[in-house]
Amino acid sequence: MSRLLPYPLLAVSLLAMWLLLNGLSLGHFVLGGVIGVAASNVTAALQPPRSRIRRWHLIPKLAAIVLFDVWRSNVAVARLILFPGQHRRVSGFVIVPLELREPAALAVLACILTCTPGTAWVEYDSTANKLLIHVFDLVDEMHWIDLIKNRYERLLLEILA
Repeated sequence: MSRLLPYPLLAVSLLAMWLLLNGLSLGHFVLGGVIGVAASNVTAALQPPRSRIRRWHLIPKLAAIVLFDVWRSNVAVARLILFPGQHRRVSGFVIVPLELREPAALAVLACILTCTPGTAWVEYDSTANKLLIHVFDLVDEMHWIDLIKNRYERLLLEILA
């Protein structure tokens, strides 16, 4: 990767796609080349800073916790959907104050919360460092705040911070 062309394969692929869509001529070759180089540079500028994993041995623990929580949530959501008369379901939003600021850790937390049935990452306010999630069956807001902070955020802080 050079400074002028950080992703040469992307630039060449975009040039080839441009020529396939517009035909082969000198003008389209030049324009496709400019678009390929510009897109390659824009893509390089979007790259987040590299994160440093400090405690590799905690990753399997986090993965096991997430797998267990996904399984447990699947069962709970299936029970709520299949037997709606047995439980009174109230969905709602929860604001979770976070200590995490690392972009990679926030991305992992977003993946965890979104892949867990019954929860969805809605919004992250980077200035206040607060997370807004939607919960399918919200019984207690403090339970969800404690769950996210103590189960996921604490481990992510140890792994990536």
